[in-house]
Amino acid sequence: MCNDYEQHIRYAEYCRMMQELALEIPTRQTELDLPQADDIRIGDTGPVMRMAGNGDQVELAAMKFGFPPPEGRKGGPVFNFRSEGRRFGDSKRCLVPASAFFEFTGTKYPKAKHRFTLNGAPFMAIAGLWREAQGNQPPSFTMLTTDPGPDVAPIHNRQVVVLRPEDWAHWLNLSKPEEELLRALPKGSLAVSEVRAGSD
Repeated sequence: MCNDYEQHIRYAEYCRMMQELALEIPTRQTELDLPQADDIRIGDTGPVMRMAGNGDQVELAAMKFGFPPPEGRKGGPVFNFRSEGRRFGDSKRCLVPASAFFEFTGTKYPKAKHRFTLNGAPFMAIAGLWREAQGNQPPSFTMLTTDPGPDVAPIHNRQVVVLRPEDWAHWLNLSKPEEELLRALPKGSLAVSEVRAGSD
């Protein structure tokens, strides 16, 4: 599942997309709130989009990728969260802006690295959840996953939920049922390229 994504979105492009979607953004935000990164991995800090103000604005907020493991449990951060059969009305919902996400194949290091982008849009947003800072833990986010669509299935048996721009506000406000939003996109929605060959 996705533990690595890319963020090369120009702030002007982000603002233009938000304007087209009639989504207000805080005037205090700048390009510093959307830092560029070739790879954002588990434990790294990345921007997420969440509701702000009186619920009439969408702000960018820096958070750590991966929820801390549940108290008393061993294991690493929760970076992917299964969406099927769950309700998220009482959850803190967010979007993870990305220019691409990566999946890996193979059993030996280095594994083959596959890059997925959203066709017909300058960038994508992945459905996510976020949590407030707790103790010495900063605010954090996780990505929602679902069964793979036809574009991802040849590479991986799960995939992150990529939302089309017209559904961004629906996820943040949960103004559509989860089962309509949290599913794979139709064939041809995502473009894939191999950016690193794996070892034999």
